[in-house]
Amino acid sequence: MFVALIVAWIIFTFLLRVIKTTLVNAALIAAVIFFLQAGYGITLLDVIQYFTQNTRTGGR
Repeated sequence: MFVALIVAWIIFTFLLRVIKTTLVNAALIAAVIFFLQAGYGITLLDVIQYFTQNTRTGGR
């Protein structure tokens, strides 16, 4: 029983760290998109088209 609690705690803390990292990265991406839009008028659709265009052509 004690070992199961330790394993559950390790998994729980790992999942919390993953969730925290995901939320921080999402907030950073949202901030970058916001500042691109506010400063240069670049929309989210422009960013998505840029990345999808470059992945189709192999980055060239």
